[in-house]
Amino acid sequence: MKNRIDPELRETLELFPPLDLDNLKEFRQFMAEAAESIEIPIDEHVAIYDRMIPGPEANLEVRVRIYEPKEKDERLPGLLWIHGGGYVLGTPEDNDVLCQQFVIDANCVVVSVDYRLAPEDPYPAGLEDCYAALQWMSENANELGIDSSRIGAAGASAGGGLTAALALLARDRKGPKLCFQMPLYPMIDDHNNTPSSLEITGNMIWNHDLNEKCWSMYLNGENRTENVSAYAAPARATDLTGLPYTYTCVGQLDPFRDETLTYVTKLSQAGVDVEFHLYPGCYHGFEGLTPNAAISQRAVAEYVGAVKHVLHRKITVKNG
Repeated sequence: MKNRIDPELRETLELFPPLDLDNLKEFRQFMAEAAESIEIPIDEHVAIYDRMIPGPEANLEVRVRIYEPKEKDERLPGLLWIHGGGYVLGTPEDNDVLCQQFVIDANCVVVSVDYRLAPEDPYPAGLEDCYAALQWMSENANELGIDSSRIGAAGASAGGGLTAALALLARDRKGPKLCFQMPLYPMIDDHNNTPSSLEITGNMIWNHDLNEKCWSMYLNGENRTENVSAYAAPARATDLTGLPYTYTCVGQLDPFRDETLTYVTKLSQAGVDVEFHLYPGCYHGFEGLTPNAAISQRAVAEYVGAVKHVLHRKITVKNG
């Protein structure tokens, strides 16, 4: 398996410490301290600020982190960004660099949502927070300088899973219309039994065992049972009609390879416009962990380019 990894990506894999989800609170603290030790460059043309917005329940607020051009002379598209972390880890700040790149290269306003995490807040808490953020973006489009007809949602890994779930939820609730979704290497299948999920073991950033633990925490131990909604695990969805234009990608050595391939196939069969890229020699989250590798730069350029391509053209949003 290690011999199949892109040579530029191997060193990072050897240096990356295994994720310790058995001591989740301590590991979160370790990650927070590590993040504080890294100074993230802020582009001089980008403004970044936090807002507290109404949550999905009374007396509950959700933090969002907003990235926008300092100078805007027109209404811009909006992108709701949903961070990854297996539904149990992560903050919006983890993606400060990428969200700034969306603003600069795709000329849009980004709203990144600090959704609640499992196991303290299992499904549907995180998804409902994301839906609240989408509603807020749509309802406050004028204030944000956003064109409400050009709002997309995107995220990676668990953030990709929440993106796919949010697209289904917005369609079925007849909520804000998404013109684009970008669930990157999404975590969408709680069965955790595809060939790729069984094939990827050991320290490959993400693997079968980590996936099992996180699904169990997110679904309160109900994973693999009949009690799981398609909004919790979008691989279970049987009707993908009416979803927005979709871009996704996955590494060939990612546990989520096969569930992504199946999802792309089902979208295509449902008549949804979809673009997809499979990157050989790439493990889970490769482009964020080794950003200077040639294949990482290709991947990011492709999906940032997809955001720009779709959000800056007028398309007809299909009704579910």
